[in-house]
Amino acid sequence: MKKINWQYTFGEILIVIIGISIAFSLNKCAENSKNEAQKLQYLTNIKNDIEADKISLEKNVKALEDKIETSNQILPKLNTEAPDKMSITGKIFSIVSLVNFTPNDNTYQALVNSGDFKLIEDFEVKTAIEKHYATYEIMSKSYERLENIQKEYVGHYFIHNIDCDDFAKGKFGFKDEKLLKNIILSMRGAFDLKLKATKDGIASCDSLINILNQKTLK
Repeated sequence: MKKINWQYTFGEILIVIIGISIAFSLNKCAENSKNEAQKLQYLTNIKNDIEADKISLEKNVKALEDKIETSNQILPKLNTEAPDKMSITGKIFSIVSLVNFTPNDNTYQALVNSGDFKLIEDFEVKTAIEKHYATYEIMSKSYERLENIQKEYVGHYFIHNIDCDDFAKGKFGFKDEKLLKNIILSMRGAFDLKLKATKDGIASCDSLINILNQKTLK
């Protein structure tokens, strides 16, 4: 019976174990590298999304400030005999157009729905991202408030209390000026809330962009 060379056998086993360990380590390293690249891509895309959102929100701030200024010009003239009341007719139509905002949140939704949020291990970064998109949820309620005023009151008023024939004759075609004034007063308050929410959204954009730049995207 052939004698087993235990030293040789042990050496072979050790080589196999070392080989498996090296292969496992390389595979783990490759996986970590892939995850890191994927995480960086997510964060880069989120930053790009937020920068685009900020531009849209800044435009909304300007539009809302213009509507507030126009409302302040209109309100003192309504339900009065002011000689320049006709000059505000076109301005009334300009303030009822909606200022909308649709966030670029596809990257964030993909990050959450895919389960890849776990790739972001930095607690501050993860919390900042979640907090930012929660700010959008809060902001949307201020936007919806004005939309509800439009749906419930403005459209109904325009259908039932505007005399197009009077406009054609150069007359003030808005009827029930007291109701119109109340509607614009409500819109004026909603503009203020919407403007504040929009500025909060911009501040949140700046905060998240700053954190992403400091923590991950240097």
